[in-house]
Amino acid sequence: MLKFEFWSIFEAVANVIILFVLLRIFLFKPISKMMDDRTQTVQNDLDEAKKAKEEAEELRQQYADSISEAKEEAGRILSKAHDEAESERAAIIRRSQEEADEIVSAAGKTIENERRRVLQQAQTQIADLAIEAASKVVGANLDDEKNRKLVDEFLAGEEADEQ
Repeated sequence: MLKFEFWSIFEAVANVIILFVLLRIFLFKPISKMMDDRTQTVQNDLDEAKKAKEEAEELRQQYADSISEAKEEAGRILSKAHDEAESERAAIIRRSQEEADEIVSAAGKTIENERRRVLQQAQTQIADLAIEAASKVVGANLDDEKNRKLVDEFLAGEEADEQ
């Protein structure tokens, strides 16, 4: 049953060696090459993913910096606008005060001119009344021009005493 023949063992060993060499040439090398290629592809994908992640982080940082700068710029613009508005408000108040002062001054001058006109008119009427009263008391009409001059001098003296 169990018989060991040299040639049969030799054939079996030769067949195994030939099969191993053929498998190595036609199967192991292509599979090994395919595995190396696949490993290289996976490594390249990992490297690209890492690079993309780094670029995304860089972009995120740039966007964060841009947003921060935009907020700072907005703050500066608001501050500048506030300052300009405050200075404009102060200028408007100052101009309004100046206009009010001018109006008050003009009104004062108008009032003073009106007061003088009324006083002058009152003096004229008082002089006329005084002359008429004096004429009735004396009984005769004196020189009208001399009387007026006399009354005007009297009133001017009284006005000087009041001031």
